[in-house]
Amino acid sequence: MNPINQRRWQQFQANRRGWWSLWLFMALFIASLGAELLANDRPILVSYQGAWYSPVFTDYSESTFGGDLDIAADFRDPYLVDLIREAGGWMLWPPIRYHYQTINYDLPTPAPSAPTTDNWLGTDDQGRDVAARLIYGFRISVLFGLALTILSSIIGVMAGAVQGFFGGLTDLLFQRFIEIWNGLPVLYLLIILASVVEPTFAWLLGLMLLFSWTALVGVVRAEFLRARNFDYVRAARALGVGELTIMVRHVLPNAMVATLTFMPFILTSSITTLTSLDFLGFGLPVGSPSLGELLAQGKNNLQAPWLGITAFVVLGVMLSLLIFVGEAARDAFDPRKGGMR
Repeated sequence: MNPINQRRWQQFQANRRGWWSLWLFMALFIASLGAELLANDRPILVSYQGAWYSPVFTDYSESTFGGDLDIAADFRDPYLVDLIREAGGWMLWPPIRYHYQTINYDLPTPAPSAPTTDNWLGTDDQGRDVAARLIYGFRISVLFGLALTILSSIIGVMAGAVQGFFGGLTDLLFQRFIEIWNGLPVLYLLIILASVVEPTFAWLLGLMLLFSWTALVGVVRAEFLRARNFDYVRAARALGVGELTIMVRHVLPNAMVATLTFMPFILTSSITTLTSLDFLGFGLPVGSPSLGELLAQGKNNLQAPWLGITAFVVLGVMLSLLIFVGEAARDAFDPRKGGMR
């Protein structure tokens, strides 16, 4: 790591709020990647007649554990539980014994049911465990946001680099196109397109990518316009270095500073847009774990305040952590902030 990057890293660490926010967000995200091990209606490990089974990763039939039917084993069924226990076996369960699609038919009150020792954050209006849906919904939201941020940043950097480096008519035509493109009502178009076809993760990602790639174009374009006439760029041209090599090797590293600074905020915007579409009913397929869908349930079930409060707190914490990380990254790459905070 060169001295400049060392100073940036130290400056990032000096922003204690951003530094601890990064660690907390990473811990939550890594934990959500193992959602199947935290919330599932299948045991993590089963010991039966001296053999070991992992239902979380593999499907087993009921007959495998002494049942009469060759159907998928339901490990919450008392009949199957008794068969395993009678054979001297045991089951290691996740902390939350519900998948995001599992319906609890033994609720003490009609759904949505208030929090209990069985359902830590209660159930939604279909009897599904809120805590399990939050864990899976958090993972989908962050993965979707990361994928959209990375893809849109790549396209935006490429478009801005071409505009700024070549300038002239290329820049003029690109700018007019981007002005028209940014003038389109994005949310309405997303709702219309999402209502025409059945939305999926990949389909929503593609739709949102159509309108999110312009976020970095202006910043990268400005950096390339500023640097294309620097002495070292002119010297490279004089030595016969190709235009593509100059763009990638000599000018792009300067533009990446602004790109890395803006990426946490683009990630926040991506998660918010997905949540908005899910809240309006035009997002992920019906039944998918979604923070926006949980917010919509909170709006429709005011008698169950734990739904709206839980979704609000999770979204508020997640977006706040990302904003704090973005602020720390912005300060770390700011050349005017040379001192430590």
